[in-house]
Amino acid sequence: MSTEDHPAPRSLAEALRGRDDASLAALLRSRPDLITPVPTDLTQLATRAGTRASVVRALERLDRFALQTAEALAVAADPSSYDELLGLVAGDARDPEVSAALPAALAALREQALVWGADDRLRLVRTARELLAPSPQHPSPTGLGPSVREATAGMSPGRIQEIVATVGLPSTHDSVSAVDALTALFTHRRKMKALLAKAPQESLEVLERLVWGPPYGQVTHDPAPRLRWLLDRGLLLPTAPGTVVLPREVALHLRAGRAHRTPEPLPPAVEPAATHRPQVVDSTAAGQAYTALATVEELLKDWDEGGPAVLRAGGLSVRDLKRTAVALDVPEPVAAFWVELAYATGLIASDGEADERYAATPAYDEWLERPAAERWARLAQAWLTATRTSGVVGGRDAKERALSALGPGLDRSAAPEVRHRVLTLLAALPEGAAPHPEAVLARLRWERPLRGPQASPQGEDDLRSRLARWTLTEAELLGVTGRGALSAQGRALIGVSPAAHGRHPEPEGPGDKLPVHHHRTATPLTPLSPPEQAVAAAAAGRLLAPLLPEPLDHVLLQADLTAVAPGPLQRPLAEVLSVLADVESKGGATVYRFTPGSVRRALDAGRSASDLHAFLGRHSRTPVPQPLAYLIDDVARRHGRLRVGAASAYVRCDDDTVLNEILADKRAGTLRLRRLAPTVLAAQADPAALLDGLRAMGYAPAAESAEGDVLITRAHAHRTPPRTAPEPVPDGPPIPDATLLTAAVRAIRAGDLASTTPRKPTDTATPLAPGELPRTSSAETLATMQAAVLTGEALWIGYVNAEGTASQRVIAPVRVEGGFVTAYDHTADEVRTYPLHRITGVAELADG
Repeated sequence: MSTEDHPAPRSLAEALRGRDDASLAALLRSRPDLITPVPTDLTQLATRAGTRASVVRALERLDRFALQTAEALAVAADPSSYDELLGLVAGDARDPEVSAALPAALAALREQALVWGADDRLRLVRTARELLAPSPQHPSPTGLGPSVREATAGMSPGRIQEIVATVGLPSTHDSVSAVDALTALFTHRRKMKALLAKAPQESLEVLERLVWGPPYGQVTHDPAPRLRWLLDRGLLLPTAPGTVVLPREVALHLRAGRAHRTPEPLPPAVEPAATHRPQVVDSTAAGQAYTALATVEELLKDWDEGGPAVLRAGGLSVRDLKRTAVALDVPEPVAAFWVELAYATGLIASDGEADERYAATPAYDEWLERPAAERWARLAQAWLTATRTSGVVGGRDAKERALSALGPGLDRSAAPEVRHRVLTLLAALPEGAAPHPEAVLARLRWERPLRGPQASPQGEDDLRSRLARWTLTEAELLGVTGRGALSAQGRALIGVSPAAHGRHPEPEGPGDKLPVHHHRTATPLTPLSPPEQAVAAAAAGRLLAPLLPEPLDHVLLQADLTAVAPGPLQRPLAEVLSVLADVESKGGATVYRFTPGSVRRALDAGRSASDLHAFLGRHSRTPVPQPLAYLIDDVARRHGRLRVGAASAYVRCDDDTVLNEILADKRAGTLRLRRLAPTVLAAQADPAALLDGLRAMGYAPAAESAEGDVLITRAHAHRTPPRTAPEPVPDGPPIPDATLLTAAVRAIRAGDLASTTPRKPTDTATPLAPGELPRTSSAETLATMQAAVLTGEALWIGYVNAEGTASQRVIAPVRVEGGFVTAYDHTADEVRTYPLHRITGVAELADG
């Protein structure tokens, strides 16, 4: 087709105007900031796409080779041809891998509206060129310096003519033609080769040091001969007193035409470092999942009566985090992870009281009643989508304030995307295959180089790499992976069909994308939407359920006053046993130890000795050992023999010899006891302190009410008011769905039609500025509308809706009556009715 049929676009707006709806939708999907709010027309869309903030965000989301392509365009002529661009990225040798990958990279830049124009007139968006082009203040990633024309802009005409004469070029009548001749020489491969063949070896060594950047060097007022030779021939040009630069054209010749030292057209492969049987991976992950549930339950049980206090600035104190780590028997960073995971799932929150503390939420009780697989699915879903990042706990924010668990400043908006991408890379490997972590990090750096390996002063990786490392560790803790490989439930969690086996196809080039219908059955390219994530988490839970151990209804009692639980216990059994005995060790089998204190705790909770004997006999696969039976009977015989009530406090006992022993005991001095009657002692201490003091002396008192009844003490479960889980902090505007994209493209097209439709010139009309609404009197508007009804012509109108939003529309009036016009609205593609008083003006459209 001829260029007359499709003239070259003169601006980005014209280039966008030539796109079809699918291409516009792809642009808005890849750059969602352009759709908030929806642009009124394509001119506004192009303007917004060229703003600095939007361009920076778009550049940050390019892969390494697409970014290298953009950087090459930034040092090319404006406009540039495809052949010139190919030479810059593939070199004079035309590297075949680079040549094959370039069309896809260029297509990606075009889709992102960072490049526009035909292949013979490629233009990089001006803002992107300013960001990527080399300058003394901001060196280019290519290591190239300014062009000959830019470097000689402030040079005297006489000095330019001296350089031209030294390199053997004919003198010219002006500096512009002299610079052009010098540029032509430096870009001519054969002539440049002949010129450099005459250079001293020391001068060539200088060029070698500058060729890959930085291109600037320092010289004295009397340069050495090796530098003087280069300066005389323009191979080095002065940019400031004492500073010289290697011109871009010279550097490109020395580089054999390549803008980058190492083009990276293909992503680094993520190969398996170890391979396990899928069944082993799934069972290992299931074991970790069960441990995760047990850990979260233990954490919440530890905080059941009210957890640590909330710091004034929010969050846990360092001491409370250490205490929690000791209680869970894990390192502090792992404890921070479990605390933050419970918070993200909505299981813990601040109670909001005056003496503010953390505690379990009502959602925790509901969560406990769910099957184990469903509880794990809730944890996994919350982890995958949370922006709060426990890995930064212990670090410092921008104001050098310490970051604490559950405190502010832990949100990292890139975390959900990185977690999803890491799991996606694992899903692309064969089942049971575990990659080396460094291979995963290298791939992520290739995919997002602008957020890539820029080491901090402390030598840390960039945030994206740290997020990836934390993801690999946390996925293993949570049971999403097993032995470093993605489990079946992990695949389901990110929407990969568990029926898919083997290695999933990966894009062959940086611009290649998997077909849309593969997004949920092969390797997903983007995180799932919230409804899809809920469905995926439920599917992951169903896959995990058969792999979790069945809860047991029995324990094994041993003669050394211990009980062994060979697996997870049913909840009622576990709750009673945790009161009756103390946990001595955990693992595949949990060991409980019975002590006088633990038995007394069960008696205080309202159970009698006969209840405890019956409970143990019912749930033990071995006979109840005599030592345990004697322990229960002995503690029960003494339990409640002493009664403590409020006087300040008193002690009563039917056996006055016991009271005599207490009075004679020196340890009772702090209780300040005195006898009121043969069977009653009064104390200056409160009942709670009196109970603790007598128990420390070896007695087993029981508290009683004012009526003389024994008080049954049970653990008080403290709960917060209903709380919602913290909302993730989005990484920019959300990706629009298909419905919003369709409506947005339609509205942009409509506004563009209204703003670009030609209008008939009139003698009285004042030319309107772009985007300005037409202005006509009410009588003129009414008359024009009525005439258009008779002729069937379309009109251009300005309209202000009830909210005060102005817009331009193209309508074909059908009926005018009662102060309203009914018309077919070409911009909305439907029949609408408009109040005449809201129409600012009207204009006839040009013929055709």
